[in-house]
Amino acid sequence: MRWALVKVALAVTAMVVVAFAVPLGLVVKELARDRAFSNAERQAAAVAPALSITTDRDQLERVVAAAGLDAGMAVHIPATDGGAAVDIGRQRAAGRDIATVRKLGRASTTEVADGSTLLQPVALSSGAIAVVEVYVPESEVTHGVSTAWAVLAAVGLALVVGSVAVADRLGVRMVRPARRLVEGAHELGEGRLGSRVPEEGPTELRLAAVAFNSMADQVVQLLANERELAADLSHRLRTPLTVLRLNAASLGDGTAAEQTRAAVAQLEREVDTIIRTAREAKPQTAAIGPGAGCDAAEVVRERMGFWSALAEDEGRKWRVAGVERPVRIPVARADLAAALDALLGNVFRHTAEGTAFAVDVHNAEDAVIVLVSDAGQGIRDPEAAMARGRGSGAAGSTGLGLDIVRRLAESTGGDVRIGSSVLGGTEVRIWLQLDGGKPERRGRGHRGSMRRRRMVSTFNRSRSLP
Repeated sequence: MRWALVKVALAVTAMVVVAFAVPLGLVVKELARDRAFSNAERQAAAVAPALSITTDRDQLERVVAAAGLDAGMAVHIPATDGGAAVDIGRQRAAGRDIATVRKLGRASTTEVADGSTLLQPVALSSGAIAVVEVYVPESEVTHGVSTAWAVLAAVGLALVVGSVAVADRLGVRMVRPARRLVEGAHELGEGRLGSRVPEEGPTELRLAAVAFNSMADQVVQLLANERELAADLSHRLRTPLTVLRLNAASLGDGTAAEQTRAAVAQLEREVDTIIRTAREAKPQTAAIGPGAGCDAAEVVRERMGFWSALAEDEGRKWRVAGVERPVRIPVARADLAAALDALLGNVFRHTAEGTAFAVDVHNAEDAVIVLVSDAGQGIRDPEAAMARGRGSGAAGSTGLGLDIVRRLAESTGGDVRIGSSVLGGTEVRIWLQLDGGKPERRGRGHRGSMRRRRMVSTFNRSRSLP
């Protein structure tokens, strides 16, 4: 916008300067010419009285010399009463031009070498017509024209520079508030909720800044309300958790009792984490940097150790593959554990007892795939299942489990796919990007699709349950 205003001002001012300066320059040139010939007419008029009195050469030469015009004036007197014609001074005009002026009796100008001449007719006492020739050099005709044109050019240039400077200042006055509005929007989008925009500039941008600040205040208020609501709802879970902890303490010894107490303790820790996170203004986990993240194989082994006990109670066959060696991923340990618990919890919740399931981990050069599959009835509408908050309609289904998994994958630049598993039921595929989610390496093109198909094809072998 700023440079557009400068260009418009430059174009308009240049046209105005050309429209006025060129005609004015021509007028100045014409005025200089008129001034030079007016001086020539006055010089010719200074000799006319002497010609009306006498035509004697000597007297006329003295008159011309006394006037200081002997270098640029000539007097042409025709022959009368048998006398000879008299020519005083240097003749520059052609003889036919002099004869024409004498015949017509009107003054005239004619071009000569290095200038012009004024031919002025003067009536003598004898009735004949004499011609006074005054030489006007070219330097006198153009005297002051170059200076005037230089002044006009300087004035025009000053007008152009001044208009550009004013347009630039006006552009800055409009662009600066718009730029601040853009920066404020970026800062707000990056999570800096304290970002506000100065309410200054033109009226439209001032109103936009007011609306932006009002929106930012509302966003902060809404987030604060949601954090408080989450904290309050989480706090309400403390009472039933206390009852569960007391009941678990009375279960005595045994594997099931220890697992129950461990689950209750973990649930209490998760509730405490939710309350603390809801009270804070920043996310629960910080940005993942080099060397951060977790070992996906270790997390899978740990969570499968928990769910395997419940699987044995329900007569479910299960299998884990690809966790023999470390698999580093750029996500927090707690986030991956929550995602696995959500998927495995769905398997136990939505499939009949005795239904088999499996968890596979595959580590590639730029991505890690985690597959959770089962031998249940499958999902009829995968898109609806991925919709946040929709749920299955059953008791205890909130529709947030798969959304947790999706957000985990998308935080790395990956995604989540739901399809049919080799076990005959549902397969949830979590694609975790290892390079920070660079667009050119996310596999959206033909080469990325081929690479994904090759990676997934490796799962199609040795995935049948024993």
